[in-house]
Amino acid sequence: MEQKLPFPPFTEETAKQKIQAAEDGWNSKNPENVSMAYTIDTEWRNRSQFINGRREVEQFLKDKWEKELDYKLKKSYWSHSNNRIAVRFEYEYHNEAGQWFRAYGNENWEFDENGLMEKRFASINDLPIDESDRKL
Repeated sequence: MEQKLPFPPFTEETAKQKIQAAEDGWNSKNPENVSMAYTIDTEWRNRSQFINGRREVEQFLKDKWEKELDYKLKKSYWSHSNNRIAVRFEYEYHNEAGQWFRAYGNENWEFDENGLMEKRFASINDLPIDESDRKL
C-alpha cells in the first residue's frame, strides 16, 4: 500500500510539512517522483486543463518542465481542515526565447487516508517580468 507522510487529519504543523514536501518535490523537476505523491486516480484542474490519473500528471509535469526553464517554486500555507490544505504559491521560469515569467496562484488539495493527494485544483496567473525583477 502506498503512503506519503504526514497523514490526515492535518494539524497546522503537519499541513506545513506537506506543503514543504510538495515545494521540494516540484523544485526537483522530477515528474516521476513528483507524481508518486498523488493517488493513481487523482483529479486535477490546472488553469483550464483537466488531468486525470497519475500517468497524466507525470506527462503534464514532463511537458511543463520542458517548456518552463529554470523553474523555481515557493508555496505558502493558507489554511487546512481535516484532509484538505489550501496554499498560495508563486514560481518563476523562462521560455526558450528567454522571456521570464512569474506565476501566482492558489491550490486546493484533498488527500486520502494514506496521505496521497486525490484532488488538486489550481488557479494560476502568469506575469511577464524582466530577468532583473526575479525574486526566486
